[in-house]
Amino acid sequence: MTLLHDWQTAPTEDHPLVRLGRLLQDAGYAFTTTSPPSHRRVNAREHNATAKDLRGVFGWNRPFDGSVIHPDMLQLMDRAGILLTEGRLYRSALRASTLGGQLYFHSAYPTRDVDSVFFGPDTYRYEQVIDTALAAGLPVQRAVDIGSGAGPGAIKVAAACPEAEVWAVDVNPKALALTALNAQLARLDNIQAAHSDVLKGVDGHFDLIVANPPFMVDDDQRTYCHGGGALGEGLSHAIVDSAIARLAPGGRLVLYTCVAIIDGADPFRQQAGARLLAAGIHYEYREIDPDVIGGELGDDIHRDTDRIAAIALVATRPAI
Repeated sequence: MTLLHDWQTAPTEDHPLVRLGRLLQDAGYAFTTTSPPSHRRVNAREHNATAKDLRGVFGWNRPFDGSVIHPDMLQLMDRAGILLTEGRLYRSALRASTLGGQLYFHSAYPTRDVDSVFFGPDTYRYEQVIDTALAAGLPVQRAVDIGSGAGPGAIKVAAACPEAEVWAVDVNPKALALTALNAQLARLDNIQAAHSDVLKGVDGHFDLIVANPPFMVDDDQRTYCHGGGALGEGLSHAIVDSAIARLAPGGRLVLYTCVAIIDGADPFRQQAGARLLAAGIHYEYREIDPDVIGGELGDDIHRDTDRIAAIALVATRPAI
């Protein structure tokens, strides 16, 4: 794909994917991305074998006949390198979802590649958590989205805080390229993308750190879902530790993730909370959904897990 070869070069309005995104926006395109199991079940229905409209092409990511979309879109897909052929049909190598009035390009279904850029139900919950934190009126001059993926966190913060310097960091160059593309589609110029393992690749302190880290243990170690640690909590702990070191006075960490509840207890909350309090950082912690991705409970590593809960951790360093 043309754009994805160089994430360090911000796309312009002339880039074929930006032009494609503009055409989708002008057409009133809207699509809410479901979980992979839901996506698979919906597409398995006989009448959904091929796409019949834009949502089928770019949302459900079904094979399609060239006559389904406008010739200009087909040409732009070809120029961008995302037009795949399947016999006499085509398929898009990227999907497009909408959230908060913005359009986001992200990886095709299914997200099997190691460097896939995921977008799904957790993304929508993550934005709601950020919205709640921003509503508190925290002044933000410098912010960072750790593990930016397709860029929804960075774009949410940059749009809400137009005078702020917003960093989008990720270890996946494809994610950084898509963040840059989606920032251009959102007409934002206060986002900087950087290759970074947590905060190791960027300097200084931040008024706001947001993160939606992966939380599973993935045998293939795909960056979008492998969280490391015993139960997928490793990266979340690393983010908490980085926030302890890099939050400016009055700064805030907003972390959305999923955690294993074992014998009625939440080890992540206990361990992360103890370190935050020891550093003099106050925090709020709440369960957003008590039982998500129940299918993971069949894995051997979760043999002692009661449930997996979606949580929001908001930690604030006192102002001097």
